[in-house]
Amino acid sequence: MKIVVAPDSYKECLSAGEVASAIASGIASAYPEAVVSEIPLSDGGEGMAAILTERLGGEMVKIPVTGPMGGVVEAYYGRIGDTAVMDVASACGLQLVPPADRNPLVATSKGVGELIKAAIRSGCDDLIIGLGGSATCDGGEGMMTVPGILELARGVNIRVFCDVDNPFLGPNGAARVFAPQKGADSQMVEELERRMKIRAELIRSLTGVDVAEMPRTGAAGGLGGAFHAYLGAELLSGIDAVLDVVGFDQEVIDADYIITGEGTSDKQTLSGKVPMGVLRRSDSVPVFLLSGRIRDAECLREAGFAGLSQVTPDSIPASEAIKPDVAKGNLFCAAVRFCDEVIG
Repeated sequence: MKIVVAPDSYKECLSAGEVASAIASGIASAYPEAVVSEIPLSDGGEGMAAILTERLGGEMVKIPVTGPMGGVVEAYYGRIGDTAVMDVASACGLQLVPPADRNPLVATSKGVGELIKAAIRSGCDDLIIGLGGSATCDGGEGMMTVPGILELARGVNIRVFCDVDNPFLGPNGAARVFAPQKGADSQMVEELERRMKIRAELIRSLTGVDVAEMPRTGAAGGLGGAFHAYLGAELLSGIDAVLDVVGFDQEVIDADYIITGEGTSDKQTLSGKVPMGVLRRSDSVPVFLLSGRIRDAECLREAGFAGLSQVTPDSIPASEAIKPDVAKGNLFCAAVRFCDEVIG
């Protein structure tokens, strides 16, 4: 029996590789005869650069940049020949800001521009950029303040892997959907939407591109729109692009089961997140969702997942659940339950 374990990271807790390893350990304990293929994944958020760089045999490069709250942070990109692979989360990610300090009204994407500038100046003329996990909602304003970014990007091929397909503005846009996850209350959300409308109009007047309702432009607080309009970047489904790179389709040909998951699964999972990408590419192999928290279970079942399992017991508070050792233990136990209940 072959089981493919293909999860996303548990944000602010475990990397995708650590999640896959914990699940594989549980399977090995309960069903040692199984062949387990571990395929850590990313939809463009934190960890994508490391996953792809390792898979493609590159090396990681670290540089200091402006962090989301203005201080200096150590960001990174992967280099494979003349190609640079980077996560915007390494420069402006939510994981860089303590929960009490999160404020998307002031968070900046400037470090993303500095990271791009460093990669291009090092000789890279092909950029793969993952959008996801940002602490920002500035429509790319910070990124575009970096001196020389437009001139340097001319002639550079830029592909942007987006973790969601949300537009720049509106009820499904960057501010209203994602800003509350970044520390915004209801009044802040409305102020951010107002600013994003101004930003969208400025982008249209300067570039001729209307990003307001364009799919994927709302990714990473509107960075998708800035990349597309200003830098001519192609906006792609992050998970589909990553699945291509890691050879996922070949791995599932002879699989009996697929296990995927993420920190929290809810209706947003259906908008281009890792589990939905895995489900679409499963080739009729049953896909089981093991996530830290499960919400909107009915719509997830209707999407086609063969089974749902909440890894974290309801009795464990979030502050405890995100401790790495606790999360690994819960994943191990969830994998054992999967073997007992599904394989028998």
